[in-house]
Amino acid sequence: MKFSIFVLLSMISGLAGAAGPASSGMSDTLDERVKPCIICHRDADRIDRDAYFPRIAGKPAGYLYNQLRNFRDGRRYYQPMAILLENMSDEYMLEIAQYFASMPYTYPAPVAHTLSSDEIRSVETLMHSGDPKRDLPACSACHGEKLMGVQPHIAGLLGLPHAYLAAQFGGWRNGGIMRGQTPDCMSEIAKKLTQEEVNALVLWLPSQPVSGQSAEANVLTPDLVQRCRTILSEKGGAR
Repeated sequence: MKFSIFVLLSMISGLAGAAGPASSGMSDTLDERVKPCIICHRDADRIDRDAYFPRIAGKPAGYLYNQLRNFRDGRRYYQPMAILLENMSDEYMLEIAQYFASMPYTYPAPVAHTLSSDEIRSVETLMHSGDPKRDLPACSACHGEKLMGVQPHIAGLLGLPHAYLAAQFGGWRNGGIMRGQTPDCMSEIAKKLTQEEVNALVLWLPSQPVSGQSAEANVLTPDLVQRCRTILSEKGGAR
């Protein structure tokens, strides 16, 4: 995927505003500084089901902060993000993460799927029970009973477009430009799923209505906290 040099330079110029005082006559608010992020990640109230770039508005602040750190520190790789963040401090990245986490977001309506009854049962079993024989925890055990994420580090699974979900699972299972080299629990889990299960998951999730808020951190079991420590820690890990 080619990335416009003009767009990248404008992003760097905008977000780098924290490094020094604003030029005369120019606003130096965080609202202005983060506008380059919206070039790719879009306005909070703009819905595009086929967008590859993920929504960042309304996601947990700890999750967003870890992703920024991972891109900056090379645990997750995408060149435009790496260049954008290479000289950014932890404090500034946390400020950006908190800004986007606080933004309201209108979720898209559910999208109809064509899954068979057997496929639906299989997905719902993975969501709510997992598969102990394959050491697969239930998706809800990490992402919350309502699949809306767990504060402050785990994002929700609902309201995401099919294209984005498919790309994420592809990265976890097979590697890719957005995935880092450090193993984590999602890459471990995704590799234990069959391709048929992945195909069903990425169709089933966008078909579900979005309701409720992210769960609190204390819902995770000690086993899952240990298993996914690279995601849950503010020191981060690839994801």
